[in-house]
Amino acid sequence: MSARVRFRRAAGFAAAGAAVCAAALLAVAPAAPAAAHNSITSTSPADGETVTTQPGEVSLTTSDELLDLGSGNVIDVVGPDGLHYATACATVTGSDASVPLALGKAGEYTVEWRVVSADGHPIAGEFAFEWAPAEGEVLAEGTAEPACADLATGETTDAPAGSDASPPALPADALWIGAAALLVVAAGVATWLLARPRRTPPAE
Repeated sequence: MSARVRFRRAAGFAAAGAAVCAAALLAVAPAAPAAAHNSITSTSPADGETVTTQPGEVSLTTSDELLDLGSGNVIDVVGPDGLHYATACATVTGSDASVPLALGKAGEYTVEWRVVSADGHPIAGEFAFEWAPAEGEVLAEGTAEPACADLATGETTDAPAGSDASPPALPADALWIGAAALLVVAAGVATWLLARPRRTPPAE
């Protein structure tokens, strides 16, 4: 067989292998999980809301389950005096994260938060609400340091005892890349096996 014929045959096998790879990827595409960050769907108190009684806690709800990675989830509440009013570390339940608090002097309170999405990526943001205590409401004294962790440094100052941080989930993008690489390698090996020249057995 001439070199030109072998080249054409190898090219044909390579094209067939690429088509097989594409078909395989399309076949598994519907089963692949979506790799999207969580998004905030609601907060309590709501952004811009005015509260007149001690809410007891601040919480946020996201679009998907959150990963409970201990100090990876942080909610801090800063008052108009620059002091911190969250009284413990944030807790995660399903798609919700919350922190207990007791508010002090009247004014605007800013909630700074960081949570870990279902895909293993942290997301962060902030919202604010107005505190206008009704008559008779007991006011708390804030603290100069956050109760649990500093959002700027991520350093835990009072992590809950016995918290067991799990490693972040492997992003689905990495799984896709690995699967595609394996398919390409398999197609290459198949093409090489089919295209290599056959040895003609010696005549007897």
